Amino acid sequence: MAAMEESFPRGGTRKTHKSEKAFQQSVEQDNLFDISTEEESTKRKKTQKGPAKAKKLKVETRESSKFVREKFEILNVESLCEGMRILGCVKEVNELELVISLPNGLQGCVQVTEICDAYTEKLNEQVAQEEPLQDLVSLPELFSPGMLVRCVVSSLDTTKGGKKNVTLSLNPKNVNKVLSAETLKPGMLLTGTVSSLEDHGYIVDIGVSGARAFLPLQKAQEYIRQKNKGAKLKVGQYLNCLIEEVKGSGGVVTLSIGHAEISAAIATEEQSWTLNSLLPGLVVKAQVQKVTPLGLTLKFLSFFSGLVDFMHLDPKKAGTYFSNQQVRACVLCVHPRTRAVRLSLRPVFLQPGRPLTRLLCQQLGAVLDDVPVQGFFGNAGATFKLKDGALAYARRNHLSNSKKTFKPEAFKPGNTHKCRIIDYSQMDELALLSLRTSIIEAQFLWYHDIKPGALVKGKVLTIKPHGMVVKMGKQIRGLVPTMHLADILLKNPEKKYHVADEVKCRVLLCDPKAKKLMMTLKKTLVESKLPAITCYDDAKPGLQTHGFILRVKDYGCIVKFYNDVQGLVPRHELSAEYVPDPESVFYTGQVVKVVVLNCEPSKERMLLSFRLSSDLKQECEGQSQKKKKAVSAGQLVDVKVLEKTKDGLKVAVLPHNIPGFLPTAHLSDHVTNGPLLHHWLQTGDTLHRVLCLSTSEERVLLCRKPALVSAVEGGQNPKSFSEIHPGMLLIGFVKNIKDYGVFVQFPSGLSGLAPKAVLSDKFVTSTSDHFVEGQTVVAKVTNVDEEKQRMLLSLRLSDCTLGDLATTSVLLLSQCLEEWQGVRSLMSNRDSVLIQTLAEMTPGMALDLEVQEVLEDGSVLFSEGPVPGLVLRASRYHRAGQDVEPGQKKKAVILNVDMLKLEVHVSLCHDLVNRKAKKLKKGSDLQAVVQHLEESFAVASLVETGHLAAFSLTSHLNDTFRFDSEKLQVGQGVSLTLQTTEPGVTGLLLAVEGPAAKRTMRQTRKDSETVDEDEEVDPVLVVGTVKKHTLSIGDMVTGTVKSIKPTHVVVTLEDGIIGCIHASHILDDVPVGISPTAKLKVGKKVTARVIGGRDMKTFKFLPISHPRFIRTIPELSVRPSELKEDGHTALNTHSVSPLEKIKQYQAGQTVTCFLKKYNMVKKWLEVEIAPDIRGRIPLLLTSLSFKVLKHPDKKFQIGQALKATVVGPADSSKAFLCLSLIGPHKLKKGEVAMGRVVKVTPREGLTVSFPFGRIGRVSMFHVSDSYSETHLEDFAPQQIVRCYVLSAASPVLTLSLRSSRTNPETKSKITDPEINSIQDLEEGQLLRGFVKSVQPSGVFVGLGPSVMGLAQYPHVSQHNQSKKAPYDRHLPEGKLLTAKVLRLNHRESLVELSLLPDDTGKQDVLSASLGQPPPKQEGRETEAAERDHEGKAKEKKQQKQKEKRNGQGQEGVQPPSKAKKEPQKPQAKKLDKRPHPESSSEQEIGNKKQKKAALSEEDDSGVEVYYREGEEEEETSVLPKEKLTRPAEAPRLQLSSGFVWDVGLDTLTPALPPHRESSDSEEDEKPEQATKKKSKKERELEKQKAEKELSRIEEALMDPGRQPESAEDFDRLVLSSPSSSLLWLQYMAFHLQATEIEKARAVAERALKTISFREEQEKLNVWVALLNLENMYGSQESLTKVFERAVQYNEPLKVFLHLADIYTKSEKFQEAGELYNRMLKRFRQEKAVWVKYGAFLLRRGKAEASHRVMQRALECLPKKEHVDLIAKFAQLEFQLGDAERARAMFERTLSIYPKRTDVWSVYIDMTIKHGSQKEARDIFERVIHLSLAPKRMKFFFKRYLDYEKQHGSEKDVQAVKAKALEYVEAKSSMMDD
Repeated sequence: MAAMEESFPRGGTRKTHKSEKAFQQSVEQDNLFDISTEEESTKRKKTQKGPAKAKKLKVETRESSKFVREKFEILNVESLCEGMRILGCVKEVNELELVISLPNGLQGCVQVTEICDAYTEKLNEQVAQEEPLQDLVSLPELFSPGMLVRCVVSSLDTTKGGKKNVTLSLNPKNVNKVLSAETLKPGMLLTGTVSSLEDHGYIVDIGVSGARAFLPLQKAQEYIRQKNKGAKLKVGQYLNCLIEEVKGSGGVVTLSIGHAEISAAIATEEQSWTLNSLLPGLVVKAQVQKVTPLGLTLKFLSFFSGLVDFMHLDPKKAGTYFSNQQVRACVLCVHPRTRAVRLSLRPVFLQPGRPLTRLLCQQLGAVLDDVPVQGFFGNAGATFKLKDGALAYARRNHLSNSKKTFKPEAFKPGNTHKCRIIDYSQMDELALLSLRTSIIEAQFLWYHDIKPGALVKGKVLTIKPHGMVVKMGKQIRGLVPTMHLADILLKNPEKKYHVADEVKCRVLLCDPKAKKLMMTLKKTLVESKLPAITCYDDAKPGLQTHGFILRVKDYGCIVKFYNDVQGLVPRHELSAEYVPDPESVFYTGQVVKVVVLNCEPSKERMLLSFRLSSDLKQECEGQSQKKKKAVSAGQLVDVKVLEKTKDGLKVAVLPHNIPGFLPTAHLSDHVTNGPLLHHWLQTGDTLHRVLCLSTSEERVLLCRKPALVSAVEGGQNPKSFSEIHPGMLLIGFVKNIKDYGVFVQFPSGLSGLAPKAVLSDKFVTSTSDHFVEGQTVVAKVTNVDEEKQRMLLSLRLSDCTLGDLATTSVLLLSQCLEEWQGVRSLMSNRDSVLIQTLAEMTPGMALDLEVQEVLEDGSVLFSEGPVPGLVLRASRYHRAGQDVEPGQKKKAVILNVDMLKLEVHVSLCHDLVNRKAKKLKKGSDLQAVVQHLEESFAVASLVETGHLAAFSLTSHLNDTFRFDSEKLQVGQGVSLTLQTTEPGVTGLLLAVEGPAAKRTMRQTRKDSETVDEDEEVDPVLVVGTVKKHTLSIGDMVTGTVKSIKPTHVVVTLEDGIIGCIHASHILDDVPVGISPTAKLKVGKKVTARVIGGRDMKTFKFLPISHPRFIRTIPELSVRPSELKEDGHTALNTHSVSPLEKIKQYQAGQTVTCFLKKYNMVKKWLEVEIAPDIRGRIPLLLTSLSFKVLKHPDKKFQIGQALKATVVGPADSSKAFLCLSLIGPHKLKKGEVAMGRVVKVTPREGLTVSFPFGRIGRVSMFHVSDSYSETHLEDFAPQQIVRCYVLSAASPVLTLSLRSSRTNPETKSKITDPEINSIQDLEEGQLLRGFVKSVQPSGVFVGLGPSVMGLAQYPHVSQHNQSKKAPYDRHLPEGKLLTAKVLRLNHRESLVELSLLPDDTGKQDVLSASLGQPPPKQEGRETEAAERDHEGKAKEKKQQKQKEKRNGQGQEGVQPPSKAKKEPQKPQAKKLDKRPHPESSSEQEIGNKKQKKAALSEEDDSGVEVYYREGEEEEETSVLPKEKLTRPAEAPRLQLSSGFVWDVGLDTLTPALPPHRESSDSEEDEKPEQATKKKSKKERELEKQKAEKELSRIEEALMDPGRQPESAEDFDRLVLSSPSSSLLWLQYMAFHLQATEIEKARAVAERALKTISFREEQEKLNVWVALLNLENMYGSQESLTKVFERAVQYNEPLKVFLHLADIYTKSEKFQEAGELYNRMLKRFRQEKAVWVKYGAFLLRRGKAEASHRVMQRALECLPKKEHVDLIAKFAQLEFQLGDAERARAMFERTLSIYPKRTDVWSVYIDMTIKHGSQKEARDIFERVIHLSLAPKRMKFFFKRYLDYEKQHGSEKDVQAVKAKALEYVEAKSSMMDD
């Protein structure tokens, strides 16, 4: 009864008497589907009471024929309604929708989101993460055409044209909505979709609320095997399911999908189906109730009746049905309101789960005449009978052209009509017809009707940038691409074509499946009468047709026809004439007429020609005449140059003048000589012994490569593959270069492939790096396939060696230079004076030149002299450090003549200009310095003689690739073996380079180092491709701050576009010292204005008109003034050169800049003024304070705004402004500036350098206001000093370091006043000076830089020694003495002094020295110590310094005019006595002899003053530059023990103190001392001194606090404590301090062997130090090797973590990131690794990545570690990231684990450190109210009390105590209870 009630929801009794009335009422309403089920069943039961015959007659008489027709009316769109459940068949499957065929010719679609909820969720997830999900499959994989599906109508929409669209849903939630969990019964057949895959089966979504359906794995196996091809079921897969078991009132349902069970499933009364819950697709047992011509009425499930229309009768049984017949039927649809049920008796529907098989109609699109009408249905349409007896159906809207012209009487049964088959209904297995005239006459109905090559007409719908859309029919749209709008490319197609224009096109391509139609409007193609090629089989040789050019390549043109058929026109078939550059003749889209030469349909290859038959005939005639004169391949001929083209030479082969072509690459074996010969060969020149490579039609291809010519002459030229065997060495040339290898062709025309793996013995990244097309190579055959006519080759040097490498090297060099000489002879035949002059110039030739200009990069241009246009240039290196000025005369040597650029490279190097005449021996090994580099050879100068020698850079034809580390550089030292001893015509000796191990690096700074490193780019701006944007300058945008850098802020705009805000565009007024970028926070929303765009390839700012502007990174501004209307300005982006951008800045101008970083190596601050303008502030221009200069990083913060003054022009190579923080940098007289000591000259003074290369000198008299004998020892190279400019008249400044000059405000005491001239002296004045020399006439004392006085012997000492010797010993040079001025002779500038005690008040100069070791020896000791001090750093440079000094030794000493000649005699002697270990050249010795001769006159006057500037210049003019240009060293490690790893070599002190020099060295210095007999007293003194020295050494060695100072000291220490890693690390640091890297490595290896294996930590310390060392000084390879060893010998995790720290500290972030990723794979269970990686990412500002790492860690680590991990990451967030996020993490953790006191404790610590007092108190308040153990509560109360004592008031402290008391009382009361 329950079922009955549900079927009749309105309730009511069966009133049999009113049945007729009810029927009549429903007919009057004319609603076919509003038949009352209640009344139907009533009528049926009533008639059953009488006899069957009487009943039938009564009913038939009552029902009119009209009633019967309307009752069996078929479905139309109007009869559908929302919520209607209907059975459908999948007709088409697209990516985003299904097209469903419905009963009675209807059609609907299902959107991708209406499959099921689980599938929709997956789609949303995929969209959110923007990358495909692995477990999400597309609709074509889930559904296939023919599949039957249960649908529900979700909406009915009417389009603009009045057409109704039916939207369906397959979602089980909608289809099975009518069921409830309680109604589910075993045996029910439902549909569902797979929701998820579980361990033992699948969760299936059946859409019934409250029911959970499960499909066990074993129940699904058969289906998976048979229907799913063995693949697991996917989410969203549609299934027909049978309920096997129901548990818990439908709460849990077990399903089966076995084919046998499903196909046999039948709906029964036991399953309690109701009309409300009845589902389409159910198979029921039914009884025929009534038979009519239009269908049947069935009774099923005891109570229900339904209709079967004529379309759904079984075709085989049609006409045989009778009343009460038992049949099986399938429910097609159920109307939700009327409950009308439609069924089908077709056999295909009676086996559920079986797909429909007939899906297409063969006659689709056919036009049929005289088709008779079978039946007419007023609202739905009409049926017709086709000739084969099959039924067809036409919907009502297809019966006439319009509603007005529709005449129902024309469709009486039997009437005939002309119609067209337009579609096929799979559900009805009926063809669908149309009688519309437009459709019958339509040229094409569907895409498959259109054939490529066909002419079609259509109307223009729209014109878009990519082409024009044309409407071909009701359903068909086609595209005419932009290229095909006309024969030529149209710039403005809208001017030619307008919307609705009718156009005639030709079909290029039609793909019915993809509904893709491409057409052309090219007039030539549309009107072409030639046959069209639509498939490769159509292309018969000799066929002429039209096509269009798809691509133009060097090797020819690719021509395309119809249906994607294309062919190649080779280069020689492009024209009867040779076409050197196809791209200049042909263009893409050009319509061409071609003839088919050959076609291979199986390979889809076609060969075409532009040379049509008429041309070919003429050619054949011409060829027949020339046959006798033809040349053959492999023949050697003479050729005459006819014409030069871009790619080579057009020539005539002599004697018959046959046209030929000689490509540029085939002019020489040397790649660089080809273009050179091509340039200088002229029309009319004849070339001999040229090889014919191939002959084709009109052209002969030639080759002039000597190697190929020799190979052919020597018979090494196999003609066929049968002659070639593996192992053969053949000479050929590179024909083609591909990514996978190189094709090599041989003279005979055969070719082979050298795969990438065997191209070189070196690793090949890109094949084009190793070889170029046309290059001569030697190839070894490795494999031959005669059948396929293929061979494989190897080009590796190890496989292709032709003999001794040295011999090959010389042969290649000789050949190259011979070709150069040939070019010179060609040049000498020219009329130009310039070219003839260049032809005569050879390397090694000496020239006298005049300097024209010194360029910004330091190079020198010389004047052209008598030859106009002659360019002579010396690079910065070849300027050799000389000061040159325009107009100056210089002697130079030619290094090389560039015969393409017409430039002469010269050198001013002294050694080259003054060559030594020395006989050279062939085969001798000599050291040389590289002076010039060409592509294939280098020019070097021999160190011994200065001769120029050439040596080949390649030792083999295949040896063309060099890694950067292998490449030679100018200035580098090499070892050469001479092959010739005379220069010959080339001007160069020939040599072979020795082993690369003997190369030495250039001492001075490389040219490349003067160029600045590239600007660092934010990785955020580089990672990933830059998205296109439509922004333009001036646009307002909003975005979110993504990351903050020192000088810019990265912002994410809408659509994921990345923008950049520079620090200069944040505030209008930037206060000095603040960091503007700190004003913005990560995640903050900002509004900005676009002011420019930066190109990601060049990092330059592009103008908005630039085509790449849409790919730039927008440069933004958030300045308030910029954000105002019309207040913005754009960046000046129109100047291409960066130098132009900074011309607006003038010296002295003040600018605001932002500190980017401090460059430790180059010692300058890098700043940015604007996004596109950068600057540098040299360290010396940052402050006048030593404290700031010592620690600039403490004074200046990264990102800080600074006010700076523009002081210098931009760097020549990059656009940099030079700035100063101490005002304008003008080194004028009276200015104070900071400088850097570059050299300390004992007893003379200091040489100081300033920014911009200025040099100054400080005399020893200007070092301090108080003289000292040792004050120069306080200075060391690279030390910063504060200088006062005394004079800037000459290029070398005169400076003073006196405090009275540099800090006059301090008013420091001046012990020794300045004496700059004789005018500063007064008679009787007491002053101090330094002994300069002891001469026969007396003692010379220096009183000032240019003032000297003479103390005659009577005025020197009371002891009045008659001999000079005692004075020599006791008054060494540099000794400080007090003297009194006796007399001044202003006229002759003479000063007479007295050193007597009576005059000076001091001790006698001799008596003060008596009884002590001879002062002269002390002086020598000091000298020796100083030499030792400097010697270590200078050992390797001595040779070069010697050569440089020789070049300047001629300057000599220039005394002033007033000074007498005689006083120079002692000066000359002094020069002799001074130790000159470097100066021993013949020239200098000659100069000294001349001086001695000139100064030989006796001098009777003892008073003199003279100047000594000349010699100082000689001494110091070279050294400062040498020091300055020494390559900067890498920063060093630092140890806590005091060993600093970043000291320069110049500051190293000797291993032993200077006063402990051995006596051996003293004897070496003064051999005459040893021969002189010593007095007893002297011997006694020496003995005492020696004993004191010994005892002092012993005490020093016993001193526990003594620091080790030599390798021996360290060896002693490590012997005593062999397992102390600290000592070993200090030992390593000692060696690194002296840049002895190998020794440091050796010490580390010793340590690892020596330290006990039990001392794991000590060993690890050494391993870490070794890793540090390799990271700084080694290569990546050496570091990797050490790391791998360390991992073997230690705990791997520790080593990994240490290396990660090393990478991070040395800012190798990429390597660190890669290492962490390795660690996460290897140590995924280690919590420390995850935490360290998270911290690393947070420090780099990658907060999002850190969050993802934490999520991954939680997935990998066991649950017990989760709380600790979250706490650790929260701590990191507090310290390095977002404090708010950290609090949220702590709060979430503590809400789950409120009793974790350790987490509470950490949370409190972090809040106290990083939060406010209120936040800290809030947490304390919460924690003291927790329910914890008393012991823990006591801990928190104590912490709270301590906090308040430290931060709170007395009141707060008392409050905490009160709370604690309250807690204790509460606890005790609870215990009492």
